[in-house]
Amino acid sequence: MPQQEIEVILARHLAEHLAMPIFIVNPTGDLLYYNEPAEVVLGFHFDETGPMPAKEWATVFQPVDPSGQPLLPDDLPLVIATTHRYPAHKNFWIKGMDGALRQIEVTAFPLIGQADRFLGAIAIFWEVPA
Repeated sequence: MPQQEIEVILARHLAEHLAMPIFIVNPTGDLLYYNEPAEVVLGFHFDETGPMPAKEWATVFQPVDPSGQPLLPDDLPLVIATTHRYPAHKNFWIKGMDGALRQIEVTAFPLIGQADRFLGAIAIFWEVPA
C-alpha cells in the first residue's frame, strides 16, 4: 500500500477514536478505511474486507431506495463527494454483508488538504432508528 498523506492518516486516527460510523476513501473513491462503529452497520469487520475498489464497495453493501430499487453508485453521497468534490447527504437503505437491511443517513464531504490537495472523501453515517 502506498504511503498516505498526513491528513488522511490523521483522519483515520480521528475515525478510530470516534463513536460514529466513518468511511474514508482515496481520490479515486477506493476504500481506505472504515471504523469499528461502521462495522456494526455494514455487517463486516474492516480486517475482513480491507481496502477495496470503489466499484466493489459501492455495490457490496447493496444500497437501495425506499421502494427497494438499487441505487446507482453515482447517486451515493461518498461517490458525489469524491467525483464532484462537494458535500452530499442522502437517506437510503443498505443490505450489509451480514444480510441485515438497515436504513441509514449518510453525509459525505471531500477531504481537502493543505495547498488545496484533493485527498479523497469521508462519509459519516448512522442507522435510522426503527
